[in-house]
Amino acid sequence: MPDNANERAALVNRQLPEMQLSTLTNPLTAPKPPPDNLSLAQRAQYRFQIKGNAIITGGAGTLALEAARALLEHGASGLALWDLNPEQAFESVKTLHASFPDRRIITEAVDVRDEAQITSAVESAVKVLGSIDMLCCFAGIVGCTHALDMSVAEWRRTHDINLTGSFLCAQAVARQMLVQGTGGSIIFTASISAHSTNFPQPQVAYNSSKTALLSLAKSLAAEWTVHGIRVNCISPGYMDTILNEGEGLTKARDIWNKRNPTGRMGHPWELTGPLVLLCSNAGKYVNGTDIVVDGGAMVF
Repeated sequence: MPDNANERAALVNRQLPEMQLSTLTNPLTAPKPPPDNLSLAQRAQYRFQIKGNAIITGGAGTLALEAARALLEHGASGLALWDLNPEQAFESVKTLHASFPDRRIITEAVDVRDEAQITSAVESAVKVLGSIDMLCCFAGIVGCTHALDMSVAEWRRTHDINLTGSFLCAQAVARQMLVQGTGGSIIFTASISAHSTNFPQPQVAYNSSKTALLSLAKSLAAEWTVHGIRVNCISPGYMDTILNEGEGLTKARDIWNKRNPTGRMGHPWELTGPLVLLCSNAGKYVNGTDIVVDGGAMVF
């Protein structure tokens, strides 16, 4: 509470900043149906066509690399893969170069908690790729610690990477999109952990960081759509990656599968359809929302 007359006066006389929404006349948010002269095959291709360049954070991970290939398959002209240790993906990136020799694919070491590194990496990506049209945030960590035993350092690190890191990357990319005047698409990777508490593992820091991403996407969509920037989330269920492998996770995997109507974990490829939708013409009117990709786990 304000503790003197000046602070109270400043409080009651303050003016709130107001966000601006888009309008019917804004070309950045206008619909883009296919031209009338396209064939049936061309119309189908147009629907999920992707144009421009993307930044993918956590770019050395399995989900990010699947996303990278999908974006290239649907027409992306260039990619910037950011990761703390991008050299881990050397062979995978080499394969992408071989499969798409006409595209520009770069990697860069970026800590998504570091605003200066992010700003520098955006500048580097623009120099090489020419524009930034999409941001796909896959950088994230998970830890399974009982809440009573959790250190403040673990709590802060999880939120700094999963939540603050996503915001800082989105902010830097949105600023670049404003400079370009082009708009674009930003996608956060949330989780089913944002919708329901996981069982049997305790992971309160991860769950809360992913829940906050849903709100972040809605808030940014409200603020940035006037600039032609759509912001959405994808919430994967348990995915069949190295993070969920190992004998020590056998019991947990059995529980996850038994509690899922589909009876299994997801294949990383199964995330790429929703991602392509959100980056393509087909997702032009999808904004501020979350797509759950979990085999039906959240029906219970």
